[in-house]
This record gives sequence, C-alpha cells and structure tokens, in this order.
Amino acid sequence: MYFHPLGLKSISHLMLYGHIVLDLKFHLHILTGAIFRCNHCSSITRFPRYNDPSKLLQTRKGRCGEWANCFTFYCRAFGYEARLILDFTDHVWTECFSNLYGRWMHLDPCEGVYDNPLLYEKGWSKKLDYAIAISKDGMRDVTKRYTRKWHEVLSRRTITSEDTVSAVLMNITSKYRSGLSADALTFLETRDKKESEELSKATYLEVDTTISLPGRQSGSVEWRTVRSELGQIDTLTCSSCPVRRCVDAHVSKIYDALSAILSHFNDRQIPKERIIEVFNTMKSLMQNLKDAHFKSRRVILDQKLQQTFEEISPSMEMLLSALSLKPELGTNGERSVATVGNPIHTSLTLPVALDAVDEILSNYKNNIFYAKGHHFPRGDRLCSGSILASSEQLPTGIATAAFDGIRSSKWEEPDGATGCWLIYKVFDDQTYEVQSYDLMSANDVPERDPMDWILEGSTDGGSTWNTIDERSSVLFDSRFCRKTFTVDKRCKANAFRFRFLRARESTANPRFQIGSIDLYGKSM
Repeated sequence: MYFHPLGLKSISHLMLYGHIVLDLKFHLHILTGAIFRCNHCSSITRFPRYNDPSKLLQTRKGRCGEWANCFTFYCRAFGYEARLILDFTDHVWTECFSNLYGRWMHLDPCEGVYDNPLLYEKGWSKKLDYAIAISKDGMRDVTKRYTRKWHEVLSRRTITSEDTVSAVLMNITSKYRSGLSADALTFLETRDKKESEELSKATYLEVDTTISLPGRQSGSVEWRTVRSELGQIDTLTCSSCPVRRCVDAHVSKIYDALSAILSHFNDRQIPKERIIEVFNTMKSLMQNLKDAHFKSRRVILDQKLQQTFEEISPSMEMLLSALSLKPELGTNGERSVATVGNPIHTSLTLPVALDAVDEILSNYKNNIFYAKGHHFPRGDRLCSGSILASSEQLPTGIATAAFDGIRSSKWEEPDGATGCWLIYKVFDDQTYEVQSYDLMSANDVPERDPMDWILEGSTDGGSTWNTIDERSSVLFDSRFCRKTFTVDKRCKANAFRFRFLRARESTANPRFQIGSIDLYGKSM
C-alpha cells in the first residue's frame, strides 16, 4: 500500500489542530519542490519533489524524501512493516519492524547505514529536536531512539508542550485506526506499548556507542561542508564509512556449485559445444525463475531441462540449494523447480547465478580458459567478512558491492584515483592463507580502473601489515574484464588490505572504481 513519504495527511492534521506549528517554508520545499537561483549568473533551476515511487524510477533523481519513499515502498512490497521517519532538522529515513529482534530497526537508504540510530547525532553532529514516525497505522514520536542527549534535545523542543505533542499524535493515530478490527487494534496497541517501554527504559542503549560513525555521505562535498556534516579526513587508519558486513555466503555457494559442474565436464572431456548448450539451458531456467513472481517462483521442467538435471546431478542439486530452490514432482508426474524457504533469498541469489553463467558462456564462446586451479568460478572463496573502505559513493558505489557477485554493481571511491584503500577482515577472526584473488573492471569509465596496488595481510586484525602481493601498470582490456593474480608470498592472516595507489587516468580523473574483488584461500 502506497503512502506519502512525509505523511501529507498527517502534516495537514498537525496544522489543522494548530498545536504544532511546523516550519511552513521547509514543508513547502519538501512537498512541492525547490527553486534555486545561482549567486553568480542568476539562472534559476527548479528541483521538483515527486511522491510516487514509480516516478523516481523514471527520473532516477531525488533527495532523502524520494529515496526513503521508494525504499519504504520496496520494503512493504516484500511484506515488511515499514514506516518513514521525518526529522524536523531536515532529513527523512526508514524504519522496518524486525520480527527477529522484536523491534523497529533504523534504515537509511541514502547513506547505506542500518540499525545505527546514532548516525545523525554522533556522526553528523545533528542538533535533533523532533523525529516523527509516519505510517498507514498512525504517527509516533521516536526521537529518543536517535539521541543519547535527551536533556539537550528536550531544550530544543520548543514548538509546543510535550503533552500537546503526545495528544496530537495519539489523536491522529486514532483516526488512522478507526476502521480496523478489534484483533488488529490489539496487535498494534501491544506493539506500541512495547516500543514505549523500550524507549522509556533506554533499551536502545544496546546499540554499540563506541564505534566510529561517518559524516554524511550523500550530497556534494560543498553542500556537506556548509552543513558541517562532512565527516573525517581519509587516511589509512581513518575512514568516513562505517564497517560493513558482506552478505555474500550465497555467492561462494553458487561458485562452489558451478565449479563442481565445470569439473564434472572437464573430467569427462565433454565437448565445448555440449557445455555451451547445457549452460544456455541453465541460463534459460534461471531467467524464467527470475521473471516469475518472487513469492511463488516455479518453472516446469521440459524434457531438455530434465535431461540436463540428470547429466550433472548432484552438482545441479547443489546449485539449486544455493539458490534456495528445490525440484518437485507433481501428482500428475510433472517435474518442476520452485522456491523453498525465504523467497527474498532467491531474489538475492538468482542475479548472481545469472551473471556467473553469463561469464562462463562468454569464456567458452571466446575460447578463454584460465590456468589450472584458476578457472572461474572456483571454490575456496572467502565470504561473510567485514569491510572498511577509505570512502564510498552512495548509494550506487557502496564498498560491499565489490563482493556481492553482481556484475553491474561496483565500489566507487569519489577521490580515490591517486590513492584509496579497502580492508577485508575475515569473519570471526579466522585465519586464512590467500592463494590468489580476482579483480574485475567495472561497467564503465576505463580511466577509473585500478592500475597499481599492494595487497597486505595482517595476523592481528589490522594493527600491523605485511605485503603479500604487489602489482603495477595493470590494464583491463574491457568492461567486466576479470583478471586472476597468484599470491607468491603465502602467509596466514585474518585481515587483508588492498592499497590502490593509482587509477588508470589519475591526473584527469578524481575517481576510482572496481567491479568485483574475490579472495581465494584455505582456512588454517
């Protein structure tokens, strides 16, 4: 169900009640658009604000209101309870209710940050006053979730009394819920009561307040500087980005399964033409599954598909498991493949598998074959580690995009052409010996490709580093070009750091980008 990003009906209610006098100029800016006049040439530019998520898909432009609106709509389309948070000091983000944790979670689609509600007060140095949650079920004051300085915040809440704020929000919420059933009302009231207890008892203090939080990442550097939200200066020990966890275990499982299929063919010396035919059949199956409705993906297997399954079983079963799919036999003897478990997981894995199969087909068609032990894809890929980068371009160039297995995504460093870095810390401090790694060029702009870099390893989680590989004057011949590099200096490590020293055109181009990074090694 679609609702206005800033709760137009709710804002109208607030104004009609006359209790909370909002900054009218600010809300007209949010709801109707903004007009900007250049201080130098006096030219005028209008920046319209769209409330329909589908419009954002056309314009592909927006500010926090548009992005939060689209992201919240996306969350609701996947069945999550979601609401928008209006910060009266000029920002909008999303909250989703987590059934796992039994609470509302902070999600900022503009910044790529989740479950870190102190981002604004601690990272951006915001002077918060009101943060209001707006959904189809009503409105709530959730400011306490986003501050550790409540007494300071309270001194800035001067629009009206606290009792009036509470009364107005309760009145609006009652109107929103007037047509609900008794069971629905009981459910919502119980959840509201639990949230109120959570905020009043400060159980939100479970969030780690010792971690370093970045300044604002979205918007131009000049704009963020004016707002004093730029964050820290990048060095090899200081990042403007938060630590991010790679959600990529599925990528390694998919690579393992496809590698097993390739080994099956190689061991039996299957002709290239037959291999291409099988992978084309697999690609067609995956594309049909991807195009199906995400909650009920199902594809009937024709005779050709059934023959393919029999030829490469059990490797095919391994691949289906990695995609959260399973073969089924109907009562009429009809065989099919359908989603099993969480359908969102299948939505996440299918694009990865399609990209990998595409690359395999391209390699065979172009007679590109890797040295023994360095084919793509292959097993022993490190996964589920945490990432810290010197910087990143949000929302499209987030650092973890280099590890997500999706060819079209990339890590982009806005000022990294003359030097940037990325640290990969192994999950649970396990020790690995990296034997090789792959780098893939991104989708566009060859001058941003890496050219010179150093790979380092650390045995103490990143306190000290030793060089394990060094490359210079490397050129990527095309877009989505994968290159494999063997590590000669083998060493045990639980963290790895890429220091990219120079991009291909570092003098005329300020940016750096990489399509993907894959580390391969054995646990020690």
